[in-house]
Amino acid sequence: MAELADKGIFERRESAVRSYCRNLDAVLATGRGTVVWDVEGNEYLDFLAGAGALNYGHNDPDMQRSLIDYISGNGIAHGLDLHTDAKRAFLERFEEIVLAPRGMDYRVQFSGPTGANAMEAALKLARKATGRSNIVAFTRAFHGLSAGALALTGNSQLRGGPVNGLGNVSRLPYDGYLGGVVDSAELLAKMLADPSSGLDAPAAIVLETVQGEGGLNTASPRFLRRVAELAADHGALLIVDDIQAGCGRTGSFFSFEPAGIAPDIVALSKSLSGYGLPMSVLLIRPELDVWEPGEHTGTFRGNAHAFVTATATLEKFWTSDALMNDVARRSGLLTDRLTEIARRIPGAVLKGRGMMLGLETQPALAARIVQECIRGNLIIERAGPRDEVVKLLAPLTTLDEQLERGMEILSNSVDRALTSPFPISA
Repeated sequence: MAELADKGIFERRESAVRSYCRNLDAVLATGRGTVVWDVEGNEYLDFLAGAGALNYGHNDPDMQRSLIDYISGNGIAHGLDLHTDAKRAFLERFEEIVLAPRGMDYRVQFSGPTGANAMEAALKLARKATGRSNIVAFTRAFHGLSAGALALTGNSQLRGGPVNGLGNVSRLPYDGYLGGVVDSAELLAKMLADPSSGLDAPAAIVLETVQGEGGLNTASPRFLRRVAELAADHGALLIVDDIQAGCGRTGSFFSFEPAGIAPDIVALSKSLSGYGLPMSVLLIRPELDVWEPGEHTGTFRGNAHAFVTATATLEKFWTSDALMNDVARRSGLLTDRLTEIARRIPGAVLKGRGMMLGLETQPALAARIVQECIRGNLIIERAGPRDEVVKLLAPLTTLDEQLERGMEILSNSVDRALTSPFPISA
């Protein structure tokens, strides 16, 4: 058993860039639903869920079976952008289950396998389609860590990595960033209308409806509708990054549905495959699909295994309202418990929407709470510009008793953190 738990190889060979494993000092081996086990048999509740890549938990049996059957039948594993049976099945079911019932007409572009790949393609396409170079992004945004996506990202620590400059982006305050003093949407409107504001006409306005890594900041429907209106009025494309907030995480398949807006481009990844397999797409209004053949590619844009599990996901969870009804109910349970816990933490604020929730507190206290949770075998993370938000991303399928157990661990961890005499680094 000691040999199984040996972690020397990670220290010896893996890059210092690793991060999550610095909180959880265990070697994980198996998982089912919301539960994972390490090589020593210890059980953990996973409220990190692959940073939102496992909305349906680990190893859903129906997705697992569909993938095993496909592999056993020698299905195409890698097809670039060739036509494959697996891709056709996904596109057909995505059209029937997601797009048609919502009255949406989008072309689907398969980009490289990550969310950042999708954002790079979105920026490139927006600039090509409009003939403009400037992009409007918002404070505390996170859109990825490759150069173009990083230019949109607000976090100064993350932006400090590249040697080259990160240009052609104008940053404005997100909804609520300036409190009740300034209406961010109207500030954007004034700057777009003023030829001397210094804001160059944008190719696109890019936003998340809930800023996951930025600290669970939530845009109001009014803000989203106004920004969509401004984009249309000024010839800019509206790009919604739904990489973490989409696929049901906030209570609907697309996070922007409650606002009644129709983005020009939508980026999806993370839980799109349903099984944690790499997959990302852009949804593009047909008239904006101005690519030349092969103008934007990616070797792994044809991940057939991800197509298979994505299709199984749509068929299992999105042909009825059952999952979203459960998410609404579970969100209520979490909100009630988190509200009660927040009352015990001086100055704490409940943030987020749906099952994308968290508690904002002092950075050092947030760090202590997360460490206590992990000691209690609850895997969670922090978010926000100073890592001041204790962030919960439990799988949408988490059983009620598991949610209750997780909240009990969190509650006890908060009590221990508040009374701990030992200093902790933020």
